Amino acid sequence: MAEMLTERAFFEKEIKKSRFLAYAAPVDNEEAALAFIHEISDVEARHNCWAWRIGQQYRFHDDGEPGGTAGRPILQVIEAQDIDRVAVVVTRWFGGIKLGAGGLVRAYGGTAAECLRLAPRAAIVARVRVGFHCPFSDLALIGARLSGLGAQVEAETFDATGATYVVAVPVEGVEGLIARLADLTAGRVAARVCEDVEG
Repeated sequence: MAEMLTERAFFEKEIKKSRFLAYAAPVDNEEAALAFIHEISDVEARHNCWAWRIGQQYRFHDDGEPGGTAGRPILQVIEAQDIDRVAVVVTRWFGGIKLGAGGLVRAYGGTAAECLRLAPRAAIVARVRVGFHCPFSDLALIGARLSGLGAQVEAETFDATGATYVVAVPVEGVEGLIARLADLTAGRVAARVCEDVEG
């Protein structure tokens, strides 16, 4: 099962007088990944190599290192550890000793691997969206029970008769949530699945 980082992490290592610093962060989309890369990259360093993966999308960049020796090894580490929704930047301050192609692959990949290995993670739980309208008479009861039913409120819109909810629920809890909402309200709340959510 794929995992995601729960917070940022970093790891630093010196290899033949070059300093390598890896930063990793959870990201939800390409814009967040690129913003993180821009934030972390050090303009004083010789190379800021990176990779990110979000679902089936991914990108990597060697930032001046020989092709395939930095960005791709970082991406391979992300894939090998089955981490999703993550961006990793490995910054190198050149120490005067060339590492060669194999040495670069090991340095960038190894630094990224150790950073991700140390990072706090959580399993990505597949969820679906469920929508329903709740009359005012049942709002307090339903509002108090949602979190206990594993539902995360994504939207709550009020109208003249109550509120319309969209909640995200783990796939295995959908039928139970729909049945429980109907039971709690004597059938006044009829929930239905809206669309899949990746997690």
